[in-house]
Amino acid sequence: MTYQAYPPYQGPQQPQYRPLPQPMSPGGQPLADFGTRLLAYIIDSAIVSAVLMVVFVPAFGFVMFNAMSDLQFDPETGSTAEIDPFGDFVGPFLLLEAGLILFMLIAYYCYHVEYMHRNGQTLGKKIMKLRVVPLDPQATLTRGMAAKRYLVEIVGGVVIPLFSWLDGLWQLWDKPYLQTLHDKFAQTVVVKVGP
Repeated sequence: MTYQAYPPYQGPQQPQYRPLPQPMSPGGQPLADFGTRLLAYIIDSAIVSAVLMVVFVPAFGFVMFNAMSDLQFDPETGSTAEIDPFGDFVGPFLLLEAGLILFMLIAYYCYHVEYMHRNGQTLGKKIMKLRVVPLDPQATLTRGMAAKRYLVEIVGGVVIPLFSWLDGLWQLWDKPYLQTLHDKFAQTVVVKVGP
């Protein structure tokens, strides 16, 4: 009688999962993922916000100082004289806020259009090793493409409530190029340029 040798029991076999293929741009470059793009956006926002704060904080302090200096102490009654809240504080503050919004739009334009269109990178994208490229691999990034991205992302986000959220999250379900709405409008994609 002969006995047949069986291999030792190794337990249930686990299914073999393969990672999903890396999404690629039409030019063959790997596309940037949501987390990396979000970090680049946070870095860029921090940079522009720091510049805005350098301008806004002194201007706000000046408006507050002028409003408070208009308060006049009356030593006979022991109280301060009434001030006109609109003329002394609210009006100048609203003008300051309108000026800040205009300055913010100009600062974002310079940063996201003039600075980025040269090589497709802002400082945040450079740090995160990302680049904005045209969807057409034969084209080069133009100032017009960068301006279209700016109009949808920044101006649209300022004018339409919650649009910035929708724009940024759009890439989570966009196929096949993981584009945001401002990418779609400008016909661009964001790719990785480093490991």
